[in-house]
Amino acid sequence: MNFEPKQTEPIDLYFFTTPNGYKISIMLEELAVPYNVIIVDFHKGEQFAPEFLAISPNNKIPAIVDPQGPDNRPISIFESGAILKYLGKKFNKFYPQDERKQILVDEWLFWQVAGFGPMLGQAHHFNFFAKEKHPYAIKRYVDEANRLYGVLDRQLKGKEYICDEFSIVDIASIGWARVHEKQGVNIENYPNVKRWITTMLARDGVKRGFAVSV
Repeated sequence: MNFEPKQTEPIDLYFFTTPNGYKISIMLEELAVPYNVIIVDFHKGEQFAPEFLAISPNNKIPAIVDPQGPDNRPISIFESGAILKYLGKKFNKFYPQDERKQILVDEWLFWQVAGFGPMLGQAHHFNFFAKEKHPYAIKRYVDEANRLYGVLDRQLKGKEYICDEFSIVDIASIGWARVHEKQGVNIENYPNVKRWITTMLARDGVKRGFAVSV
């Protein structure tokens, strides 16, 4: 792929203040590339606007439009994992060049977007937002959330970051992990995750990414 080596035009980030939205604001801040934030207000139904659906057919944020895509032509990308991988490869940061290391990062990125995200979101929803309390659903998703934190805790044993070096996997995961209490998770049970959260939240790029607001 022939990418422009330097970003001279800002990337448009379609954003709302959710863990998935913060994945990309953090990534762009860590990369220190110019970007514009375009708020997609769920409360106003803006995710269903035809203009947004043309960029994100699943009517979800985040999405980006990079005016300097492959061959220096514009490209739109939806789905947070796809965006993170695209940006990591384009700027050759936070996504390794070594093939074995790439496989490791891909494994944990797909783990995050398939489980440590959707399942934690369900635990959060049934714990806090469901109008009726469903004990079965609460137990199911809180149990799964704790199982996933256990998986992550074992992976982080003896490591500063999830795949040894700071990567798109850490960026993908921190937005969910920092709100563990809303998922029915006692972080004291996962000391390696707790340490990693502290490390992540101390990074300047992560701080700036979380500071993006509506």
